[in-house]
Amino acid sequence: MHVTSLPAKYGVGDLGPEAYKFADFLKAAGQNYWQMLPLNHTTAKTGYSPYNCFSAFAGNPLLISPDLLCQEGLLRKAEIPVVPAFPAERADYDKVVAYKGKLFDTAFARFRSRPASEDYADFVQEHRAWLEPFSLFVALRRRFKGRAWSDWPAALRDRKAGALDAARNELAEQIERERFLQYVFYRQYLRLKRYCNERGIQVAGDIPIYVAHDSADVWSCPDLFKLTRDKRPRLVAGVPPDYFSKTGQLWGNPVYDWKRLEETRFEWWIRRMKHNLLLFDFVRVDHFRGFVDFWEVPAGHKTAIRGRWVQAPHAKFFRELFWQIPFAAIFAEDLGYITADVREVVSTYGFPRMAVLQFAFDGDPTRNVHMPHNYDENLIVYTGTHDNNTTRGWFEKDITKQTRQKLFDYLGRRAGPSEISWELIRVAMASVARIAIVPMQDVLGLASRARMNHPANSKGNWLWRMRPGQTTPRVAERLRKLTVAYGRA
Repeated sequence: MHVTSLPAKYGVGDLGPEAYKFADFLKAAGQNYWQMLPLNHTTAKTGYSPYNCFSAFAGNPLLISPDLLCQEGLLRKAEIPVVPAFPAERADYDKVVAYKGKLFDTAFARFRSRPASEDYADFVQEHRAWLEPFSLFVALRRRFKGRAWSDWPAALRDRKAGALDAARNELAEQIERERFLQYVFYRQYLRLKRYCNERGIQVAGDIPIYVAHDSADVWSCPDLFKLTRDKRPRLVAGVPPDYFSKTGQLWGNPVYDWKRLEETRFEWWIRRMKHNLLLFDFVRVDHFRGFVDFWEVPAGHKTAIRGRWVQAPHAKFFRELFWQIPFAAIFAEDLGYITADVREVVSTYGFPRMAVLQFAFDGDPTRNVHMPHNYDENLIVYTGTHDNNTTRGWFEKDITKQTRQKLFDYLGRRAGPSEISWELIRVAMASVARIAIVPMQDVLGLASRARMNHPANSKGNWLWRMRPGQTTPRVAERLRKLTVAYGRA
């Protein structure tokens, strides 16, 4: 359940009162985990995808709660303009950007009028390594009307010291506004996480393995990526043809220069891991295979078909990671075509892996790793993920008659569309997997309209929102009973 999918009157879910109500629902339902999608700063250019952001470290200001800004004294209720008629079940990011931007301006002005905050100064100092380049990056991007950094004047593109100093002086107020928004975001988020932890709920995060080219990360550390002389991607990331796409997935992110990362003792990646492990109790690494070998495609290709696999120095990386973070609580997104060397790395380090029940009822049931009778304990089972259809939508639209019959045979009964998601929830709970995670859409039994993402489609994603009042005591009790029955409470 991503934060953007929470109900909220401001057009997109946020870190305010509804997030606390959802944590209370999880507690009443006997749940121990809340898994979120990445919380990073999304952009219109990439369809507000949480997997393609301005920064691998900066939080998404759209998740800042105006209600909490009022509680903190940074806004007055009278200063909040009439809320537009935002859609109840879909996020309207463009309108939210414009609406909340005005509120943030007001809150920032009030913040600047107050005496200097020691807490704010501590935040800026603690996060300086990423916060300073990010704040300058956003201010410059606004100055250049959204142009990608590789199209900026060469002195700024190439981060010449004199040009950067001049920009810091010229854009000081805008830079400070970005620092302020990050401070507010992290303060609101960490309070919510503490509230969850106090109620026995661990928060799981998600680390996209790649970052966007038009990001503060690539601009500030271009030597860590395979770029051309004019700082454009030379090779880009993706995956070959798979379950989701016959032509593969061409993500377009620049791939890492792992040789250079190794020379730095993987400093950037270690810092990124430490940052996320401060924010979350444990984290999923999206496309974990990319640490072992990765698919790179020459920039400019229209599909991912004509790429190649390249080895990454995984042994050296994980040795350094666990030397610096001995108990790094991470688990592997190991879906798709996984080779023996990837399975060996997962096994060597004891990373929990993933299984998805929507993938379980095709192929040979004695060998399908998604079939519950083939699980081991060190596994996290999902009915589906954000990349899948909802379970009801999958049942109604995506599967063949043969797959449907295999499903019924496994369940030992026939089930209709309104029942099928709870049947798979029961199967997940009853399995030996250490953790069972269920998308909120499946808890609510929602159809395809509530799907979160269509891989390989660049539009119409990340929009679903839960309606107020859907997390009823009856739903919580039903989920709690299953959780207790299978010893997961």
